[in-house]
Amino acid sequence: MRNNMKKIKHVTGAAVMLAILGGGIYLNGLMPIITGYAAKNLASAVFVSGRNAEEVEALDLNFSFIHYTSNTVDSVNKTVTSRFLWGESTAEWSEGYGVTLLRGTTAEELRAKRPAQNRRTPAVAHPLPAGDSALSARLEPVARAFVDERAYNGHPFAFMVLHKGGVVSQRYGEGIGPDTKLLSWSMAKSFTNAVAGIMAKDSIVDINAPTGIAEWQNDGRRDITLSDLMQMQSGLEWNEDYGARSDVNIMLHCEQDMGRYAASKPLESKPGTHWYYSSGSTNIVMQYLRGKFTSDEDFHNYLRTRLYAPLGIQDIVFEEDMSGTPVGSSYVYATATDFARFGQMYLDDGCANGERVLPEGWVKYTCTPASDSEGCYGAFFWLNRQNYGNNTIAEKKGSKPDNLPDMPADLFYCNGHDGQRIYVIPSEELVVVVLSYSPKPDNTIDFNRLLKDIIKVKS
Repeated sequence: MRNNMKKIKHVTGAAVMLAILGGGIYLNGLMPIITGYAAKNLASAVFVSGRNAEEVEALDLNFSFIHYTSNTVDSVNKTVTSRFLWGESTAEWSEGYGVTLLRGTTAEELRAKRPAQNRRTPAVAHPLPAGDSALSARLEPVARAFVDERAYNGHPFAFMVLHKGGVVSQRYGEGIGPDTKLLSWSMAKSFTNAVAGIMAKDSIVDINAPTGIAEWQNDGRRDITLSDLMQMQSGLEWNEDYGARSDVNIMLHCEQDMGRYAASKPLESKPGTHWYYSSGSTNIVMQYLRGKFTSDEDFHNYLRTRLYAPLGIQDIVFEEDMSGTPVGSSYVYATATDFARFGQMYLDDGCANGERVLPEGWVKYTCTPASDSEGCYGAFFWLNRQNYGNNTIAEKKGSKPDNLPDMPADLFYCNGHDGQRIYVIPSEELVVVVLSYSPKPDNTIDFNRLLKDIIKVKS
C-alpha cells in the first residue's frame, strides 16, 4: 500500500512539474508578443497620435496579459520599453518613420542606419468642402449620441460623414482633434490596394501574372498572383488568431521582415480557390511592390507623388518593419479627414480633385467578390454581398465581415479590427469614417444601427 502511495506521489509530482514546465515554455513564447504589442502600440499612440500614455494604458492596453505590462515612456529618446515577468521589448520613434518595434538591434543602431527624414507631402492641401447645412443639422444628434454618449457602444475617437464629397458631420472624442493621426489597423490593407492599383496603372506590376518571387519557383507557390494575394486566396498556410502565438502575432511582434516571414509559409491549397483572411498576404504584396524600386526613399516618394498628393494628404505615417517595408497589413496613421479623402476616392471611381489616381475599372475589380468569399470580400476591401440567411463565412478561420443586414449591397469598406472603418456607400453617395476602440465581443460598435440612422436622417 505504501509503495503504491509513493508511486502515486511520484507520478503526481512529475505531472505537476511537466505542467509547470509546459506552461513556462508556452508563456516564454508569448513574451515577445505581450511586451511587443504593448511597447509598439503605446509608442505609436504617444509619439504619433499625441495621446496621453496613462489613458492608452487604461483603455487600449487594458486586456489579457497586456494589462499587466509595466511600461516606461522615454520622452527624450522617443522610446517605450514594456516588461512582463522576464520579457522585455522596446519600440522607438523616428521622424519620418513613425514607430518601429526593435528586434535584434537597438534604437541607436537603427537610427544610424536610417537618419530622420521629413516625409510630409509637398502638396496643395485640397480642403474638403462643407456639405449640405440642413443635413449637417439633422446629423448632429446622431454624431453627439455616437461620440459623446456612446449610444452605439465602443469608445469613439473620431467620426466623419461625407455626402456628395462634402463634410456633413464630424465629431471628436476628448483629447482628439482634426489634426490627430489615428491608427488604421487593417484599413491599411485597403491603402495597399491603392498602391497596387497605381502601380498597375503605371505598368509597373501585372496583378494577374505570377509574382515570380524567387523562393516560390520550385513548388506550387510559383502560380500565385498578386490578385490571389489581394483577394485572400493565395492558398498559403496561415493562422490569423489574434489571441495566441499565431502567425499574425509572430509576424507583427517577432519578425524583422514581415513580408519574408509570410512568404516562407508552405502552400496549403490551390491558389485562387480557398478564401482565408491573412494579414501575411498583404505584407507579401507590400514587400513585392516595394521591391520594384531601388530604395526605400524612391518608394516613399512614389507614394507621396502618386497617392497622397493627388488626394491632398500632407501628413500621413505608414509605419515600417525593420526591413524598411511599410507594414501594409496594419500600421497607417492618418487624420479622420485624410481617411475620408481616401474613401471618397473609391466612391469617385478612383478619381480625386479632378485627377484619375487609380486605373479605369480598378474600383470595379476591388469590389468583385473573391470566388470563395461568399460575397464578403473583394481585393483588400470587405463587401456586403453575402446572403445573411445562409452565410458560412464566419465559420472560416481568420476574420468575418460586419453584420450589416440593413445596408445596401453596394456598400464596401475598410475594416480595422478594433473599431476602425471607412464605409463607402455609392447608392447613398456617402463615405462614413469611424476611428475608435471597440473591443470584441463586449463593447463592439453597432455599425448597422449607426449607418441605418445616418441614412434615415439623410433621406
